Amino acid sequence: MTLDLLPIGQRARIVAVDWDSLVAEEAQRLQALGIDVGARVAIAHRGIFAGHDPIALMIGRMNVALRRAHARAMTVEPV
Repeated sequence: MTLDLLPIGQRARIVAVDWDSLVAEEAQRLQALGIDVGARVAIAHRGIFAGHDPIALMIGRMNVALRRAHARAMTVEPV
């Protein structure tokens, strides 16, 4: 399942990231925030307008706003 489909509050582990589908600078920024294979994450909130952008991602004690396209590039497994 991709991260954009994860239910709100469900904890998961990132098992794969399609870095080639992202702009290099954006991929580098996400990796600097710790969003990479093995990271444990959960969806805190989704935007309320069409497309539900952005997605608020909890990683550790941080909340990070992601575009839905970025979340779609990440494969997760529930934990």
